[in-house]
Amino acid sequence: MDKNKQLQKKRLRRRNHVRNRLRGDNTLPRLSVHRSLKHFSCQLIDDTSGKTLASASTRDKALRESIKVGGNCDAAAEIGKAIAEKASAAGISEVKLDRGHNRYHGRVKAFADAARESGLKL
Repeated sequence: MDKNKQLQKKRLRRRNHVRNRLRGDNTLPRLSVHRSLKHFSCQLIDDTSGKTLASASTRDKALRESIKVGGNCDAAAEIGKAIAEKASAAGISEVKLDRGHNRYHGRVKAFADAARESGLKL
């Protein structure tokens, strides 16, 4: 039990460290990433008004058909492409990546690379 408390403490510290440097506004919104064992989701957030500008997830009906398993790198890459398309439709070309307490490798890296390839500037 003590090991889990230590891991949670490290995650919270890492999340606060990342989040303190990132505050999104309407010109440069924050791209927040949430990763679970089964799904992957992201949101474009304007922190000054507290509104979500666009979102994409493996739970979306439009994306569910093309994604077989929601908890792998391929699914994260699909979400990266989808959020880049939604951002360009909303007139957003540049964002700040908020990875939260997740390390930048695996699904988070695949997501970011796919978003960059689709024209979103991180």
